[in-house]
Amino acid sequence: MLYGLGATLTRHFSTAEMIVVPHISAFSLAAARLGWPLQEVETLTVHGRPIENISFYFSYGVRLLVLSADGETPSRVAALLTAHGFGPSSMTVLEHLGGPAERHISGRAEHWQEPRAADLNILAIECIGSRGWSRGAGLPDEAYYHDGQLTKREIRAVTLAALAPCPGELLWDIGAGAGSISIEWLRTHPTTTAVAVEQDINRVTHISINSSLLGVPRLQIVHSKAPACLTSLPGPPAAVFVGGSVSTPGLLETCWEALLKGGRLIVNAVTIESESCLLAWQNQHGGTLVRLSVARLRPMGQFSVWDTLVPVTQYQGWKKA
Repeated sequence: MLYGLGATLTRHFSTAEMIVVPHISAFSLAAARLGWPLQEVETLTVHGRPIENISFYFSYGVRLLVLSADGETPSRVAALLTAHGFGPSSMTVLEHLGGPAERHISGRAEHWQEPRAADLNILAIECIGSRGWSRGAGLPDEAYYHDGQLTKREIRAVTLAALAPCPGELLWDIGAGAGSISIEWLRTHPTTTAVAVEQDINRVTHISINSSLLGVPRLQIVHSKAPACLTSLPGPPAAVFVGGSVSTPGLLETCWEALLKGGRLIVNAVTIESESCLLAWQNQHGGTLVRLSVARLRPMGQFSVWDTLVPVTQYQGWKKA
């Protein structure tokens, strides 16, 4: 029942029709061999999943046990660790655990030159390197590839707080730009899901790169224009964020209609025209309007001045349950 066939079968058959006979898991065996307390270890799999998923867990001192897809997985993980600044990490490949051909191979990620491992293996990693990105909201702006169309760090943190992600919830990120809102939504919990809608193809490329580098390649990216594409998106969403084209006819109405009861609609606006739309919407549907202003200190010659970012008007609305 841990990334196993039993869990798969429960999605197709009633548990009343099944008898599950448990056995020692590969994770338990690996932890026993290494002397690692299993409750202090992240247990993951890349079998049938993008290998970039595990980069989400890279952080100094973290221990990972990873079910490999095949014998090439250790080399690919070593390259991924090195690319993310965790080259000194310790890696151990445990092949054929519990059998007569059991074998352990250890080394550092940045110096990994071992040949292909046995296809049946589990990979143990002790992360050593940079601190890694926080799982909290408001990653530094430099964490993202973007063309300037990025919700700035301070505004992003407030926006994520308003969106209030919970495990298992779905977000629609409309006018996603660099994808920062949906990416940080996904980083709150492994079971959250998100769809990023963006009409600019270059920004779609940025979203794809950012989601992969920040460990959430499960982000669904839709290259299209809202609101026409919204009826075909998976749903209903628990939250919708609108970061652009607020004044597009029918956009807010379509988003509001799609929301789950009890869902949240969060909209950021920077133009007078968009603000006018939000004021009219708030008068009709309720909710709150908040003005967010951020100033960052920057040098000017031998002195320092405050550099004020463009103020953002944020609408926060909750659909009645």
